[in-house]
Amino acid sequence: MYEKIVVVTRKTRLQELIERFNTHAQAKFYIEHAGGNFADYEQEHSNYERALEQVQRSLELGLKVQCVDRYFVPTFLFTPKDVIVTLGQDGLVANTAKYVSGQPIIAVNPDPSRFDGVLLPFLPKDTHAAVHHLLEGKQRARAVTLAEVQLNDSQRLLAFNDLFLGARTHISARYRLTWQGRGEPQSSSGVIVSTGAGTTGWMSSVFNMAYGVAKLARGKDSSDVKPSGLKMKWEDPRLLFVVREPFISRHSQASIVAGLLSPGQNLSLESLMPSGGVIFSDGIEADFLEFNSGAIATVRAAEKKAQLVVG
Repeated sequence: MYEKIVVVTRKTRLQELIERFNTHAQAKFYIEHAGGNFADYEQEHSNYERALEQVQRSLELGLKVQCVDRYFVPTFLFTPKDVIVTLGQDGLVANTAKYVSGQPIIAVNPDPSRFDGVLLPFLPKDTHAAVHHLLEGKQRARAVTLAEVQLNDSQRLLAFNDLFLGARTHISARYRLTWQGRGEPQSSSGVIVSTGAGTTGWMSSVFNMAYGVAKLARGKDSSDVKPSGLKMKWEDPRLLFVVREPFISRHSQASIVAGLLSPGQNLSLESLMPSGGVIFSDGIEADFLEFNSGAIATVRAAEKKAQLVVG
């Protein structure tokens, strides 16, 4: 049933530096002049190149193989007959999963000594076996819940880990939030909506901050209060939302600051910002929807799920 293997890659930090400074020598001068360790950039690049070469050699399975850089993923046409292999950090998996249509994703960790790889169950040496088992129908996959936001003009964005709705800069975001039949105007640093997969990412930082502030307010020792967060399974059909740093004033309230969206439930935000409002997913700020006055965003769990192959 599969006709092609698509390998999604990403540029290394060294490649991005060379693009910025035009030459390897100029990039090295800049980093070392600033007191940085340029050898670390070179080692990371070398490790990635070796991993990519090993993955490409292991994919000689009689199918066409096509490499696609992460930059082109939003406009790349994935087909149901593609096997997707990602080679990069966890973020590469998240940003690829939003643009495929349920095809299985084999996520490979190119440098396990450098990347934890929560979403990366395979090493380069495992790629051949993983793809071969998938082609034979023997590989197991987990159905990961995605978040979806849709604007009242029908624009839509998916998220593997989390959605952010707020202001482009550090200024306060103004909007009206509605959940479970209740609504209120709010002024905050924005709203984060997380999937189960995302609860160990940005959302965990929110819990760390909340517990740290609570510890200070209570005057207790660090042994008395420990951040635990709310961890959910990847398959959990619910979404978790949190309002960051809500401000209470004559014109803004903070009685709705967190909640769980069950299947079928929606979270609605109406922008009250004349300009500068944005919605983006999985930390990719360049790929955003404008969220200015007149825009109403509806957030829910997406019908489509990501299929992540597990070892």
